[in-house]
Amino acid sequence: MLYYVLKILISAVVIVAITEIAKRNTGFAALIAALPLTSLLAFVWLYLDGSSLSEIADLSVQIFWLVLPSLTLFLLFPVLLQQGMGFWPSLGLSAVATIISYFIFIFLLRHNGMQF
Repeated sequence: MLYYVLKILISAVVIVAITEIAKRNTGFAALIAALPLTSLLAFVWLYLDGSSLSEIADLSVQIFWLVLPSLTLFLLFPVLLQQGMGFWPSLGLSAVATIISYFIFIFLLRHNGMQF
């Protein structure tokens, strides 16, 4: 149980740190957020939990491919905000577009033999 609490706390600290840094310096916060910290933490947690190296490698490859459709959010969200759409509608529409991008991308990857 203590192990799960530790995992949650470390993961939460990363998120809180990024939001606090963003209040002072958005560029530095963006750099930290762009780092694959979540993936690194997942790799470490999986390794410590006894997952095989091939499972961790598979996760890494799948993350690589799924980063591409996630870019939809980062491209569409600022455009909608700059066009005068409110925060929540922009975020919602960007999230829906990103989800659609994931479905399309996963379909294309599966069609080309990739397992998800």
